[in-house]
Parts: sequence; C-alpha cells; structure tokens
Amino acid sequence: MSTLAINPINRAVRFYEAPIGKKAVMAVTGLVLFGYVIGHLLGNLQIYSANHEQINVYAAFLHNPSNVVPLWVIRTLLLAALVLHVTASVQLWLQNRAARPIAYVKKDDVPASYAARTMIWSGPIVGAFVVFHILHLTVGSVVPLREAAENAPDVRYNVITGFLNPWISGFYIIAMILLCMHLYHGLWSMFQSMGFGHPRYTPLLKKGAAVVAILIAIGNISIPIAVLTGLLSL
Repeated sequence: MSTLAINPINRAVRFYEAPIGKKAVMAVTGLVLFGYVIGHLLGNLQIYSANHEQINVYAAFLHNPSNVVPLWVIRTLLLAALVLHVTASVQLWLQNRAARPIAYVKKDDVPASYAARTMIWSGPIVGAFVVFHILHLTVGSVVPLREAAENAPDVRYNVITGFLNPWISGFYIIAMILLCMHLYHGLWSMFQSMGFGHPRYTPLLKKGAAVVAILIAIGNISIPIAVLTGLLSL
C-alpha cells in the first residue's frame, strides 16, 4: 500500500484519538440522531389528527414492501450513528477522567450545568428507553400489539392502550425529560465543537438549544399525558 493511501488513514486515526476528534464525531452523529428525533416526533404527533386513521396510514406507508430497502438503509445509518456517538462519548469521558483524576473543588457554571454533569448517564438511560420503546411498540414484548391490516400495525390503538398503563407512561415521561437535558447540552456543545463558540453567541446558542429541547420534550410528553387524562382515547 502506498504512503499516499496510508497517510490519510493515519491522519484520521490521530485526529480521532485527540479530544477534538471525538467531539467532532459526536457532533456529526448527534446531528444525525437529532434529525431522527425531529422526524419521529412529527410522525408521532399525527395521533392528534382529526382523522383517527392518519397515524395508521403513516405507519402503513413506512411498512410498505416498496419502502423496505430505504427503511433499512436509514435504520442502519441510525444504528451506526448511535454506536459511534456512544463510543466517542464514553472514550472522551474516560480520557477527561484520566487527565483530571481529582475533581475541581469549585466548578464553573459553563461546563457544570446539570445537563452537562448528567450527560454520561442520561445518554445510557435514554438508550435503554429506546430499547424498551422498540420492545413495546415494534416487537410487542411489553403489551400485546394489534394490526390494522396485514403487516400494518394499528399504531393508534397500540399507543393508547400502552400509555393507559401509568408505569409505561411514567417511564416514557422520565425518559423524555432526560432526553430534553441531553439534547440541550448536546446541541449547544455541538456548535462549540464545530467552532461556533463565541462569548457573544454562546448564550444565544444555549437559549436556542433549551427552547428546541423543551419543545421536543413537550411534544413527546403530551401524548402519554393526553392518554392518561382522556384527551386521547380509542
């Protein structure tokens, strides 16, 4: 193998080994996962449509045999982004911990926000929720699922019957609160990692990230609350 072919690989490896490299990977993969969160929320909010079958029509479209290949391409991309995001975050945390084994007595406000301090465990908890969410509404291991047609889930029925269980709704709400904190810190730190950090802009980025994260949390949390209060029913 020629030196020209090796050098780019070596440079990429050296770049990733540095903290800035891991932050860049987290920023790019985080952006991909953020796009999925937005798309997933927009799909879920169709449960509020006056046409009660709208969300089932959307689900049937996703499960259409003609969409199998692009659907699995997207799933593979999301899985790869998730694995890279988690790997880079854990390695960065271990790297920072090794570089500073003794914590500072006084913590500055910027990196020591509650969301920042809980990133290392809010991420795994949200990841565990994703697994639970798949088992609940895709696999049907938590509660029995119903199909509206062949290979087409009755999403409205499955969501409402599932969230009628206070334990499932409670777990979902807690996970969404943690996701809100994770997104808040992740969004504005992503801009810093990409070189947009500036004393003039950072406060605006933080406020913007907080607004976006809170709106996403409200949208997601509103569904189990609407089910529990009877605003959404079969």
